[in-house]
Amino acid sequence: MIKRLFVLAVLVAIVFMFLPLLKVAPTTELNPISKGYVAGSADSLGCANVVTAIVVTYRGLDTLGEVAVLFIATAGVAFLLRKKKEKVKKRKSSEILETGNAFLFPLILLFGVYIFIHGHLTPGGGFQGGVVIASGVLMLMLSNVSLKLNKTILHFVESLSGAFYVIIGVLGLVLLGANHFLDNRFIPLGTFGELFSAGAIPIIYSLIGLKVGTELVGILNNMKRGE
Repeated sequence: MIKRLFVLAVLVAIVFMFLPLLKVAPTTELNPISKGYVAGSADSLGCANVVTAIVVTYRGLDTLGEVAVLFIATAGVAFLLRKKKEKVKKRKSSEILETGNAFLFPLILLFGVYIFIHGHLTPGGGFQGGVVIASGVLMLMLSNVSLKLNKTILHFVESLSGAFYVIIGVLGLVLLGANHFLDNRFIPLGTFGELFSAGAIPIIYSLIGLKVGTELVGILNNMKRGE
C-alpha cells in the first residue's frame, strides 16, 4: 500500500512539473532564436533539414561530446567484460534466421548508409544510421553464433572516423576563423535540396554514422564474447 502511494505521489509531482510547459507549448509562432536557426539553416548553411543544421553546426561541440560519451560507454563495457572470456559451445542457429539474414543484412546496411548520407535532406542522420547498421550486425551475430568480428578493423574505422570528424571541425576554425568549429561552409554549399549540398554536413554525418555504428557493434561484440 505504501509503495503504491509513493508511486502515485511521484506521478502527481511529475504532472505538476510539466504543467507549466503544457500551458506554454501551444504556439503558432517561433521565438526570435528559433527563427534565426530556421532561416540560417537554409540561407546560411544550405541545409534543408533544420535539425541536422542545428546538431552538426550550431551545437557541434555538444555533438562531439555525445560521441565521446558513447566511446566511453564502449570502453566501459569492454573493461567490465575483460575477464569473462569463456569458450562458447557451438550452437546451431535457426534456419529461418539464417535465411532471413542472408536477404535482409545487405538491405539493412544499405538503409543505414542511406539514412546518414541523406541526413541533411530528410529526417535521420549519423546517430540513427549508425544504430541501424549495428542492428544489422546484431542480426548477423544471431544468425551465426560462431561469428568472430575483427576487432582491429572495428577500432581502425572508429578511430579514423573520429579523427576525421575532429579534423573537419578544426578546418572550420583554420579556414573561416574563430567560432567556426564544424562550420560546413569551408566546402561549397552546392545546390540547395540536392544530395551534394550543405557543404561538409554530409561528410560529417557519414563520419558520425561510421563511428556510432562501429562503437555499438563493438559493444555487441564484447557482450557476445562475455557470454
